[in-house]
Amino acid sequence: MLPFDIQEYQERLQKTKDRMQRRGIEVLLVTDPANMNYLTGYDAWSFYVHQMVVVIIDEPQPLWIGRYLDASGARLKTWIYDDNVIPYPDYYVHSDKYHPMTFAGEILTQIGQGNRRIGVEMDNYYFSAKAYMKLQQALPNARFTDGDLLVNYVRIVKSDQEIEYMKRAAKIGDKAMHHGVENVRIGNRECDAAAHIYYHMISGTEDYGGDYSSIVPLLPSGKNTGCPHLTWSDRYFEDGDSTIIEMAGCYERYHVPLARTVTIGTPDERLHQLTPIVQEGIAAVLDAAKPGATCGDMESAWRETISAYGIEKEARLGYSVGLGYPPDWGEHTASIRKDDNTVLEKNMTFHLIPALWFDQYGIEISETLRITETGCKTFSKYPRELIVQHPFLLNQHGGEIS
Repeated sequence: MLPFDIQEYQERLQKTKDRMQRRGIEVLLVTDPANMNYLTGYDAWSFYVHQMVVVIIDEPQPLWIGRYLDASGARLKTWIYDDNVIPYPDYYVHSDKYHPMTFAGEILTQIGQGNRRIGVEMDNYYFSAKAYMKLQQALPNARFTDGDLLVNYVRIVKSDQEIEYMKRAAKIGDKAMHHGVENVRIGNRECDAAAHIYYHMISGTEDYGGDYSSIVPLLPSGKNTGCPHLTWSDRYFEDGDSTIIEMAGCYERYHVPLARTVTIGTPDERLHQLTPIVQEGIAAVLDAAKPGATCGDMESAWRETISAYGIEKEARLGYSVGLGYPPDWGEHTASIRKDDNTVLEKNMTFHLIPALWFDQYGIEISETLRITETGCKTFSKYPRELIVQHPFLLNQHGGEIS
């Protein structure tokens, strides 16, 4: 069963075609798996080989081109006709003689699309330089142009059903965060906390299960909390450690990221002082987030707040988020940063991550928000605070163990 009504997929397709027409694109080759999913419903771990959805501006349905082994999944998981699923043989996979983009070019030529203006997603993880070269060789009469982020900008405003899936993802994320935090204890390792996060991220709630997230849980601890994108190790937690947990609940590939900072025992005085500053900044951003404002307005509210404390943040403050596949849950469109003039609309969704990183320490408290008719709401219900853990872990008999 598809996660959305066919009518919603058709509306997405039409919006994509409208953008294609404005950019002079007649055929769009969609290779980002999130965009493939968005337009067709296709969901499988097959993005390690070349695949694409082909949107032809004057055809009612897209084509799916991918590996023969994955064609049955494409017929099962998409709304398009079975005849529009076109597989290539396995000898094209990881071959130094054959390439799937050569196959795709031959198919486009056979169906009369070989001399049209073709858009490709130039800057995504799944479309390589070699893939582009092979397409150009296979389609010498085509006129290629950059179709990057075309579908992403259709995705930026969510439907009510997408928002419902993100609400479910938030409940999963809150549960996984709770269990991750509970396992930041003396006697446990970083990997133990990560394992509990993964278990609850995937088991979900009693009403619905979860999914793997596009980014693994990030879990720097101790002096590494100034390094935002470290994962976990088998290091044991120690008294006085601070640990940053950044992860996301995921449902039907829709993500709601969440970050919190945990400290074992008495918090470092620097974190104690930073926490209310970050909380104040978040509140200012949430007040500024409303239809008609811009991403730059949100960033300005944060900057004006923290500048009063002599603090500056080099990195962007957040980004549009939603549907995603590894290695990223961001949509690569709007960013909460200075001079981003994206106008906020109802049902846009952002991961607001006003983290502060220094040489040997850092703090992260983040929220995922959606723009409403009059302002914004956060998805998560998890307390927005510095979390302090008792330095000892209680064993099953109620005694303390170090």
